[in-house]
This record gives sequence, structure tokens and C-alpha cells, in this order.
Amino acid sequence: MDAAAQEATAKARELQSQWYGEPLGTLFRRLIEDLGLNQARLATVLGLSAPMLSQLMSGQRAKIGNPAVVQRVQSLQELAAEVARGDISAGDATNRMDEIRRTAGGSVLNNTTQTASSGASQTPVKRVVREIQALLRSVSDAADIIDASNALAPSHPELAEFLRVYGAGRTSDAVKHYEAHQS
Repeated sequence: MDAAAQEATAKARELQSQWYGEPLGTLFRRLIEDLGLNQARLATVLGLSAPMLSQLMSGQRAKIGNPAVVQRVQSLQELAAEVARGDISAGDATNRMDEIRRTAGGSVLNNTTQTASSGASQTPVKRVVREIQALLRSVSDAADIIDASNALAPSHPELAEFLRVYGAGRTSDAVKHYEAHQS
């Protein structure tokens, strides 16, 4: 790999760390290990082609362009945490991965009453919040969202707060914000 390619890969991994909290290669390898997958199965669950997954893992591509895929990644991270805690069996985890592949990322903004068999999926509020987060994060990284929020704060404080909470904040804080602003 020449110096320019190495520099581009390093920049892509740096951007991935800003956008997703860590380089996607690290994140995807952990999901593969924690959930007992191979790369082909992970690509299928996420709704990516195997070459695209490989490019994201290697740093040849920086960004996941599809908000639904970002949401599936988040759902798999939650599932891996449940497996690690022993809250869910391997068989149930496999069933949940199939459900994530089929449903995660589907629009819930107009259908917040959607439920899953066995009650194992995210609550409707959490799904809506994740969809909003995925959409914002597919458009820009957290640093740019914070900059936009700061620019809007003097004239539009509520919109600035929305950008900050959903675009760069934690899901739990965004759920609290969403629930506080209903009704």
C-alpha cells in the first residue's frame, strides 16, 4: 500500500471513530466474535454486500450511507451486549438477528405501534429515536452536528437542543427528550 492509500485509510478510520465511536473494522470484528458470525453472515444481517462490508472494515470506505444499516449495527450492538450479560441464549440471538435483518431500519415514524413476536425488539419510542439518530448521523458527523447546534442556539434554542441530543447524544438521553416532548 502506498503512502497516499495509507493516509486515506487512516483518515477513513479516524472519521469512523468520530461517527461510530470506533473504527468499523474493530466494531464489526467484535460483533462477529460476540455473536458467533462470519463476515458473510454479518453482511447479510446488516443488508450490505460482502465487498462493501470488507471495504468498511479495511477503511477503504469511511461511511455507512444507508441509515437503515446504521440502525441494524446499533441493534446488533445491543444484542451482543445482551448475549454477553447472559440475558439471551445463542438460539434466541440467532432468531433476533433474523428479525433485525428483516425489520431494523424500516420506517417507524408513521407506525409506532409495531411490535415484535416475543417482545424482544426495541420499544416503539426507542425505534423512532434510533431512526432519527441514524438519519442525522448519515448526513453528518457528531462534530459538525454540534457546530450546527451551536450556530443555531442563539436564535433557535429548541432546534439546537434537538440536533445536539439526537445527532450527537446518547440514545437514552434522546429517548428521555422524545418522551418529554410528547403531548
